[in-house]
Amino acid sequence: MTTTTPARPKPRERVLDAAARLFIREGVHAVGVDRLAQEAQVSKRSIYQHFESKDAIVADMLTEYGPRVVAGYFSDGDDGRTPRERVLHVYDALHRAAEAGDYFGCPFVNVATELRDREHPAAQVAQHFKGELTAYFQRQAEAAGAASAHVLAVQLTLLFDGASASAALCGGTPLAARLAAETLWDAAVGDAAVSAAR
Repeated sequence: MTTTTPARPKPRERVLDAAARLFIREGVHAVGVDRLAQEAQVSKRSIYQHFESKDAIVADMLTEYGPRVVAGYFSDGDDGRTPRERVLHVYDALHRAAEAGDYFGCPFVNVATELRDREHPAAQVAQHFKGELTAYFQRQAEAAGAASAHVLAVQLTLLFDGASASAALCGGTPLAARLAAETLWDAAVGDAAVSAAR
C-alpha cells in the first residue's frame, strides 16, 4: 500500500498563511518582508513576484483569511434556529474563540486601526467584512420583525467589537456582552411586537 504525500502549498499560499499568523499575532508594522519570507520559506524575490507590495499582502491576507474568521460566527440558512438564537450564537462563538488562548481581538478592527488609513486596501477589506457582520445581524432583526433593524444591527456590531477588544485585553468574554445582546434584541423585537399589536 502506497501513501501519497500532500502537495506542499505554493509560495503565494505560504506567504498568505505566514502573513495571517504573524500580522494577526504581532501586528502589521512589527513584521517586515524579510521576516515574512523567512516564515513562509520563500525568497523576497518570490514574494514580489506574487505581490506588488507589503500593502497588497495585507489586503490579500485579509481577503483570504476573512471567510475563515466569519464562518464560525454566521448561522444563516435553514438550521432550525430562531433569529434571536442566531444572533446570540455570534457571541457564544466569540466566547469560544477567546477561550482558546490565542485570541488577539477582531483581526479586521486590529488591522484597520493599526493602519490608520481608511483608504488603505486592507482597511477596505476590513470594512467589507465588518459590514457583513452588520448585514447578518440586520437580516436576523428583519426576520424577527424589529422596527429599526439597521439600528439594532449596528448596536450589536458595536457590542461585538467591544467584547472582542475586551477578550483580547483580558482573556475570555464577559457574560455582560451576551446579556447586553439579549437586552438589545429583546427590547427592539419586543417594541416591534407591541407596536404591531396596537
